[in-house]
Amino acid sequence: MTGARRIVVKVGSSSLTTAGGGLDADRVDALVDTLAKSAGEKEIVLVSSGAIAAGLAPLGLDRRPRDLARQQAAASVGQGLLVARYTASFARYGRRVGQVLLTTDDTSRRAHYRNARRTLDQLLAMGAVPVVNENDTVATDEIRFGDNDRLAALVAHLVRADLLILLSDVDGLYDGDPSTPGTSRIAEVTGPRDIDGITIGSAGKAGVGTGGMVTKVEAARIAAAAGIPVVLTSASQAADALAGRPTGTYFHRTGRRSADRLLWLAHASTPRGALTLDEGAVRAVIEGSASLLPAGIAAVEGEFSAGDPVELRDASGRALARGLVAFDAGEIPQLLGRSTRDLARDLGPGYEREVVHRDDLVVLHR
Repeated sequence: MTGARRIVVKVGSSSLTTAGGGLDADRVDALVDTLAKSAGEKEIVLVSSGAIAAGLAPLGLDRRPRDLARQQAAASVGQGLLVARYTASFARYGRRVGQVLLTTDDTSRRAHYRNARRTLDQLLAMGAVPVVNENDTVATDEIRFGDNDRLAALVAHLVRADLLILLSDVDGLYDGDPSTPGTSRIAEVTGPRDIDGITIGSAGKAGVGTGGMVTKVEAARIAAAAGIPVVLTSASQAADALAGRPTGTYFHRTGRRSADRLLWLAHASTPRGALTLDEGAVRAVIEGSASLLPAGIAAVEGEFSAGDPVELRDASGRALARGLVAFDAGEIPQLLGRSTRDLARDLGPGYEREVVHRDDLVVLHR
């Protein structure tokens, strides 16, 4: 922790806003004070919730709306207020802020992924503090990350961070309800078995966010599996986490750092359809790390376009992998069970290719 140079910090809505909606300037300033004091020796990427919550009061809403259209309207108003507040607060330290809004499409597709990484790297190189959020104004249910805890884990992977800090309104992971006498904070998690059997809360107290401890633990699992250690603590103890002092719950690395975007494909994409593989294709694709060819496809379902994520299933319907498909859904039925050579002869050379290339495919289960 003390040696971490590039750090992703995620803060939730409840740590930035009032219970009735609207930004709490004092809370934002307190967070920026902590981040700015570390920004000279460390590179900070801030993943910040709060856009929808910040837009509630200005639009006369007394609680977070359930329908997507009003959520998007609140985000449209609140995102500007949120970034303006960060801009003014960081300006007290002579620091610039750069806004980066992402959807899953920006990061699961190869070209978009590289562009997102390049933008974030350049902001850091120029001394700016990237403020990352989901693009709630335009994101639909099909292209949403679901929560900013997951987004933070994936951004940490994207920027090759040395540490991920998840700030909450609770000072760590407990072995029960923190408000119940007799429960205790878990100081370290070395792997999934350490928290087996622990009941983890799923909803925040303030009611202005979408996450809870469940999403934070899942985000920690994703990051740790990608070789990035995680500290889960309260916003009031952010300074300790940034300085490497013991605080909250520390999740040790459980896997190796990966340099590709397949983590995003596995955890951030929503399949638009499914391809059922025959037994031979299951062996070739799942066990042999091969591309999926038309000859190995037994069935297709869903409406999707070339480049969309799809599930690859076995005959029982179990999802084994996820990949970016190279054909539209309407084209695939004529390809089923046929060799690429036959397809090239009958339909033209453009059909002599994989349906899902192995570079655009991630195995979920073996």
